[in-house]
Amino acid sequence: MRYTVLAREGRAKRARLETVHGTVETPVFMNVGTVGAIKGAVSTDDLRLIGTQVQLSNTYHLHVRTGDELIRSYGGLHAFMNWDRPILTDSGGFQVFSLALLRKIKEEGVSFRSHIDGRKIFMGPEESIRIQSNLGSTIAMAFDECVSNPSPREYVEASAARTTRWLLRCRAEMDRLNALPDTLNKQQLLFGINQGGTYADIRIAHAQEIAALDLDGYAVGGLAVGESHEEMYRILDAVVPHLPAEKPVYLMGVGTPANILEGVERGVDFFDCVYPSRNGRHGHVYTNAGKLNLFNKRYELDHRPIEEGCSCPACTSYSRAYIRHLHKAGEMLGMRLCVLHNLYFYNTMMGEIRSAIEQGEFAAYKKRKLAGMAG
Repeated sequence: MRYTVLAREGRAKRARLETVHGTVETPVFMNVGTVGAIKGAVSTDDLRLIGTQVQLSNTYHLHVRTGDELIRSYGGLHAFMNWDRPILTDSGGFQVFSLALLRKIKEEGVSFRSHIDGRKIFMGPEESIRIQSNLGSTIAMAFDECVSNPSPREYVEASAARTTRWLLRCRAEMDRLNALPDTLNKQQLLFGINQGGTYADIRIAHAQEIAALDLDGYAVGGLAVGESHEEMYRILDAVVPHLPAEKPVYLMGVGTPANILEGVERGVDFFDCVYPSRNGRHGHVYTNAGKLNLFNKRYELDHRPIEEGCSCPACTSYSRAYIRHLHKAGEMLGMRLCVLHNLYFYNTMMGEIRSAIEQGEFAAYKKRKLAGMAG
């Protein structure tokens, strides 16, 4: 891995991450393909067409359905889904968090019930890393505990400490696996995750602790899980300066275009969120003038594309009226076109952000972008 900061404007940074599966230009939005595909009938050929750099998949979901051993036998997730660019796999920690009524957390790991068939599953740091190694992803995330916001201070402190102990076990297991002759990706990168809820002092102490481990990258987790946007920005202001400046920073599960702009301003490189694909499947599309709901009757005879000047596959060929008709008729093509547009919008915005930072104009770009979308 080589990570190079190419330009800075304040805390915002324009960087390049070189990996075994290709180069990532940051800031970057990772398109979320939970089970190895973007929901909405979007293929990997589509992802290349719309400028996707990184695809994100889910460790837990691929483990419980289809299975990581099967994917490993196919040559890993890259071969399985025909994707020749970087893949980040999350650790499964957030999914365990979301299964609160079905789980039991211990020092060894977490026992829980599958949301698919109810079978009992145990996942700890070693199991999570083994699954991600079987998938052969470019970047593996350390197994962590995500707590809801707000949570009692005593529990958050204990949880952050456990996340550090789990991180050490993740690193040891990855080192062991990468020493084996048949490991799919011996250059797999490991990102640690900062936790601490909305307690800035716990966040800072945890960031300093994991920064000393000299990992390949660092994520800020446990945000966008109940706190306000203002609280999220406050935590980012507090914690990002305590993460290594020469390593990539990933804000997990965030967010809206405005969230991304605020995160970039605070020094974040990587983002992911289901919003563009989920909203697209429901006829909600992003434009530089704000978000549109194509189910609204006013678009029934609208001959314009979703956004004038957009070069995505939807806007170059179809009208708002036709795409609205597809959604109203329950045709999957409507979902597909809106998802493609939204992902293209996000990927294009990230390119604009990178250019703005290079030119020293990010602050002005952010102001214009937010004002336009608010209109």
